[in-house]
Amino acid sequence: MKHFWILPGFTTLLLTTAPVWADAYLDQATAAVNKATASASQWNGPTSGPRLLPNKKIIFIASDMKNGGVQGVQQGLSEAAKAAGWQLETLDGGGSVKDQLSSLNQAIAQKPDGIVIGGWNPNVAKIPLKKAIQQGIVLTAWHAVPEPGPIAKYDVFYNVTSDSNEVARIAAQYAVVQSGGQANVLIFTDSLYQIALDKANVMKEEIGKCRGCTVLEFIDTPLADTASRMPTMTFSLLQKYGDKFQYALAINDLYFDFMAPALKTAGKGGSHAPYNISAGDGSISAYQRIRSGDSQSATVPEPLKLHGWQLLDEFNRAFAKQPPSGYVTPAHLVTRDNVASDGGANNLYDPQNGYQGHYKAIWGVK
Repeated sequence: MKHFWILPGFTTLLLTTAPVWADAYLDQATAAVNKATASASQWNGPTSGPRLLPNKKIIFIASDMKNGGVQGVQQGLSEAAKAAGWQLETLDGGGSVKDQLSSLNQAIAQKPDGIVIGGWNPNVAKIPLKKAIQQGIVLTAWHAVPEPGPIAKYDVFYNVTSDSNEVARIAAQYAVVQSGGQANVLIFTDSLYQIALDKANVMKEEIGKCRGCTVLEFIDTPLADTASRMPTMTFSLLQKYGDKFQYALAINDLYFDFMAPALKTAGKGGSHAPYNISAGDGSISAYQRIRSGDSQSATVPEPLKLHGWQLLDEFNRAFAKQPPSGYVTPAHLVTRDNVASDGGANNLYDPQNGYQGHYKAIWGVK
């Protein structure tokens, strides 16, 4: 009899404990999503720093000025340079290592005060970057490596970027929340890029925390081949998984540029499953799909123009022999509910938190 009474109690414990844990994670994910979708109206960046040092020349070396992200950062930096009275020159790396190196050597020859590594890997330019440092040129970067902060091995004062792990985490959490903790997920990545693989693994790990969720497949397919691969792959995945193909998580909006038409042809997508969520980068086409409810539910863009202003602020700290600000912009999730806010009407994420005025106040300029 004793055994009989213990067994039901033990069984009841198992039955009630699992949902409690599941609810706890869902509550945590919901809180994170609510925070990430809120309007970025409050400034959370630096409030103190050195006064502006005048008459500086900086050169922005773009990985490729056809890239919308690079364009946005350059635009912000251009606005900041105008406010500061600094001279800014932009050189286009044209999307190739050869042209990026040529632009770097051309920049060093001009002996500017600072050079920005604008979205390309400094690993390809070790020798000229060392030459720049020897000549007293300050290096900053945007998206040179996945992690924000100084890059010690290249003597880069500060690499401006959002936390890619946080970006990936919030994308996965949105799938969990929207599904009520029951998401079946496909994850798309490109292992050619370490940051893309890292983001995809973070998304996989986050989905794994949800007991009612499943990663159906982890798909490694090159970003460069999305136009040719995604239409056929989409039809194949619909055939393979049927109604289980509920959520697609991708490391970049580009996958959905070419998945969306295939979903339409198959009578899927639109405002129904599968729901597509991107852990970057807030492209114009992504904003348009989200706004119209057309085969994309969310994206996690970066505040590109703000990053341009931050680059100039980091330069000024370096010129003043002070440490970097350490500022890392938090992840912001764009959905159909908030797509019109924070610059979304112009298909970009531009926080309305007065960042321009805050930086000018630090620099002591009007």
